[in-house]
Amino acid sequence: MKLRDYQDKAVERLKLVANSLLELQGNKTIVFEAPTGSGKTVMMAEFIKDFVENREDDKQFAFIWAAPRQLHNQSKKKLENYFFDSKAIRCSSFEDLSDKQIGENEILFLNWESINKADNIYIRDNESDFNLSNIIQNTVDQGRIIIMVIDESHFAAKTETSMELIQMLQPKIAIEVSATPHITGAEKVTVYREKVIEEGMIKKRIAINPGFKNIIRQQNVDKIGISSSAADGTNDFVIRTALAKREELAEAFREIGSNVNPLMLIQLPDRRQGLEDVKEEVIQILRAKHSITVENGKLAIYLSEDKANLENITRNDSEVEVMIFKQAIALGWDCPRASILVLFRDWKSITFSIQTVGRILRMPELKHYAADELNTGIVYTNLSDISIQEDIAGSYLTINFAKRKPLYQPIALQSVHSKRFREATRLSPQFIHDFLAAAKEYELQNRITTNVSEIMANLISDGIVTNPDRSFEHLDGQKGIFEEHSGETVQIVQTEREVQLKFDLFVRDSLSPFAPEKRSIDRVKDAIYRFLLYEFPDMFEYGGVKGQAVVLSPKNRQHFIDVLNRAKEIYRSKIEKDKKELAVDEQWEVPASINCNNSYSRREVSLCIHEPFYESNTASGPEKDFASYLDSQRNDIEWWFKNGQRDGTFFAVPYVENNQNEPFYVDWIVKYKDGRVGLFDTKAGMTAKLAKPKAEGLAKYIKEENTKGKNIFGGIVILKDSSWRYNDSAVYDYNEKDLSGWKFL
Repeated sequence: MKLRDYQDKAVERLKLVANSLLELQGNKTIVFEAPTGSGKTVMMAEFIKDFVENREDDKQFAFIWAAPRQLHNQSKKKLENYFFDSKAIRCSSFEDLSDKQIGENEILFLNWESINKADNIYIRDNESDFNLSNIIQNTVDQGRIIIMVIDESHFAAKTETSMELIQMLQPKIAIEVSATPHITGAEKVTVYREKVIEEGMIKKRIAINPGFKNIIRQQNVDKIGISSSAADGTNDFVIRTALAKREELAEAFREIGSNVNPLMLIQLPDRRQGLEDVKEEVIQILRAKHSITVENGKLAIYLSEDKANLENITRNDSEVEVMIFKQAIALGWDCPRASILVLFRDWKSITFSIQTVGRILRMPELKHYAADELNTGIVYTNLSDISIQEDIAGSYLTINFAKRKPLYQPIALQSVHSKRFREATRLSPQFIHDFLAAAKEYELQNRITTNVSEIMANLISDGIVTNPDRSFEHLDGQKGIFEEHSGETVQIVQTEREVQLKFDLFVRDSLSPFAPEKRSIDRVKDAIYRFLLYEFPDMFEYGGVKGQAVVLSPKNRQHFIDVLNRAKEIYRSKIEKDKKELAVDEQWEVPASINCNNSYSRREVSLCIHEPFYESNTASGPEKDFASYLDSQRNDIEWWFKNGQRDGTFFAVPYVENNQNEPFYVDWIVKYKDGRVGLFDTKAGMTAKLAKPKAEGLAKYIKEENTKGKNIFGGIVILKDSSWRYNDSAVYDYNEKDLSGWKFL
């Protein structure tokens, strides 16, 4: 494969930097930043090939290629094709390794989320010693230098995951590959977007809803009031306009003698409870109004539960014109003929990912065309604003798993937790009365305007994004300034059906903090409809679109939001009276296992009953210090447990505050070798002063349990002059200058 000029230069720079770092002490990191669509995998493949085949020394190398999700498999296939004629380099999965080592010039492909889990088969010890740590050691023992490639490194939770990988595997050189890297290394190699565009590899810009303003203004002239449901809605309009543009692009390709059949991608929103699925509507619009179906080969579907016509979709001359998908298409999925992206969301702005917009960045024939429209990626959407964010965090994060050690013996502590009341998470019929009371208190009937003839929606028009790899919050630049991104908005009249959908969304979004389940949604609707009927009996019908339009009118919307918020306050004040009932767990035990998200980091300790120990990234200074103290008391302590603060999973004692029964989730449970169980809660300064209700609840609990034959002690614990002291008094008092009532631990 002939590399482009910028690719050649990047490979040469990577070789130069890597060879210079080999001469230095310690492990080093290279950050390789290259735009989406620049051919990062190809450049890394050529770097590896050139690096090992053109050496003037006798150094030997082994490589690890780590990537998120299933990208490591896609990368392995790409590199196997790239190295097809090279006998020197071998691409392997974990199971392909021989002699429990990575061979010379062998590349081991791994999924980083899996190897970052402590209980993973690649990590844990086994009888055959076939695990990653032994493989690394055996490889190093053979005199090979390990170089690690961390592909799409920005998918790691900022720097934590990639840093953990580097610390775990200890490569001599780690190369972080990303369009948006988060860490700084010893060296950085950058491929600039302008150079990639100059070579015709990616499109020059992204246009968002081009021409919408003129089309909609023309259309609005003939529309007065809310259109009937039979009229074309906004989704029809967006699809129709996008398909017209697709046909324009197809004709432009035909005129220059190209066989490229431009592909239009439609991203559907996730289905939300209480709202209809857009999928069937979109498929029906494509079928009935544009004769695009799965059966005639023009429609492809890429959904987890439904796939069709995907076999040859990436070919430039594929007959598929439209593909429907949800969420981000699989990382690494390439279809350079994809030119148009249609985004459907719920009438608000959307944060869509660099990965998603990257699907329409590549050039199908790796060159630019005289017709500049063919050099532009196009997004059509029903939104008023967009933002672009990086593809990090979310569901791709590693879940940290910790398991209770086998040495654990039952402690059978009595624990409490708050009873769950359904009324605390959903609305009962009582809410209807509370809404009507709130409306009366607010004098809602006198504040709203009932003469509402139409509901408008704002849509982006003529937006431009010149650097889709860079995050931004709003598409709201001034006209004529196209440095990074800009756009305008235009209004479109909503159909009767769209008003109903918009009303459903308004109700759903108004429910927080209550769950948006169907019964609660229906309660809010019922309350609003009854209010309109009672106050304006001759004007509205129950559930009618005219009443929904009154609620959605910009003049009235905030008034209804204010009344709904007040109604929720009234409702919650009534259920709170019954909510503080505590359930008792007679024989609580330390959980057999716990899961932590990326807000926890692994910490090396020896006496924690869970292995490994994950400490909260927001742990206080006293909490960190107390963990260190406990871990140092090997002669006295058998194990310790850092408690959580959730339902019946974790341990809590009852206490009273503001005449309400509350659960107190004590920070630490400590098992001593003499049989005692210690219950401690770390405090300092102001938190120690405010701990009185909890401290007295804990002291009462300990006294009562010891009368039943338990052997428990503890209390609020503080660090003072390098000593840990605790207060177990029935009447708690904290005076920083007088700790005579506090015992040394």
